[in-house]
Amino acid sequence: MRDSTAPIAIFTIGTQGDIRPCVALGAGLRRAGHSVRIVTSDNFESMVRAAGLDFFPLTANFQSLLDSNREMTEQGLNVAAMARISRRFYSEWATHWARQGMAAAEGAGLLIGVANSTLLAKAVAEARGIPFVGAQLQPLTPSRVMPPLVLSGAGKLPQALNMPLYNVLRLLVWYVMKPAINDLVRPQLGLPRYPWYGPYFQSRQQRVLYGFSEAVVPRPIDWPDSAQITGYWFLDEPHWQPSQALRDFLEAGPKPIYVGFGSMVSAQAEQFTACVLDAIDRSGQRAVLATGWGGLSAKEGAQDERIFITQGAPHDWLFPRMAAAVHHGGAGTTAAAVRAGIPSVIVPFYGDQPFWARCLQREGVAPPALDRKSLSAEALASAIGSALQEPARRSAAALGERVRAEDGVDAALRCLQAWGFLPSVVDAGYRAVA
Repeated sequence: MRDSTAPIAIFTIGTQGDIRPCVALGAGLRRAGHSVRIVTSDNFESMVRAAGLDFFPLTANFQSLLDSNREMTEQGLNVAAMARISRRFYSEWATHWARQGMAAAEGAGLLIGVANSTLLAKAVAEARGIPFVGAQLQPLTPSRVMPPLVLSGAGKLPQALNMPLYNVLRLLVWYVMKPAINDLVRPQLGLPRYPWYGPYFQSRQQRVLYGFSEAVVPRPIDWPDSAQITGYWFLDEPHWQPSQALRDFLEAGPKPIYVGFGSMVSAQAEQFTACVLDAIDRSGQRAVLATGWGGLSAKEGAQDERIFITQGAPHDWLFPRMAAAVHHGGAGTTAAAVRAGIPSVIVPFYGDQPFWARCLQREGVAPPALDRKSLSAEALASAIGSALQEPARRSAAALGERVRAEDGVDAALRCLQAWGFLPSVVDAGYRAVA
């Protein structure tokens, strides 16, 4: 059992959809009486501190990276190209990771490593002799019955290929992370390097929390007990207030659709935006456009009586007021749309986004994903029309009810208790989670 008074440090890097769930998990741990540190890039410091958590910096600013390398989006769904690109910038960032990680773990009693920060957090935990647990927002534990998520949409493959394909994926991930971890982090921490094939073939199963819903990703029957699906980790903003202009727009007519691509950027944002606006016009719908990090290019405010443009608004406030959501299929945006009980139209940019599109299509709450590079206004307008049909709306409402009945953060805390990382009963004065 860890020292219940020692801080818990959560390592996480990525875009907004990657960081928000980790801050939500940290906030839940804080409510349960634990001191929590979030170790991430400096562009999320205000979010971390607003949640009442301690912030520790980690060199890994995806916002700056994407903003200065917008052409990366053109390679987004090319797995080999993204692996080469990612290998380069991770090795650049990692020159600072050992020092930053050790500082963040000073005095900590538990480290949680999320997604691409997992091997860093695990190395720091090893160097300091601190317990470690993994966390993921996508299903990565190998399964004989569920193919790797990067092959989503590749057609039905024989189940016999699933485990060999997971092994290939493990080697690909290690190719990306090896210069950062084996050449920099582990030597700087005085730890032995991993063998050429990396750390992913160890017989001992690493314990991992999965921050998504079984209503969206059913648990594979062959997953070990060390892999637990908890439900989504939502970071809500209950005190957020919209501008009067946005409130007036929403009250001026029927529910609009949401169109936004979150943390995505585009090298051809103007052309992409023109296509989106044309599609909205063809669909006959009112719309709220969120420009986000730069996937769409437009000035804020009401463009006309049918379109309102904003940089963004909290999904927990906005999505229940929408009729449907057109988005990139990021894990966070997908979760928000599902919880709101609204259909989706997904235009993937990269990574896990085609996987989430397939999940929602399977549940009947989204039409097939649209190819961004060949996207036409006609195709997008048609997909919006399909998403607004009664079958999709009914399925989305039912799925939303299931997800809203879950408490993913509380379930995660219970898993940590069961594994011996947290006490089952917290000190008096704090909310009990057992």
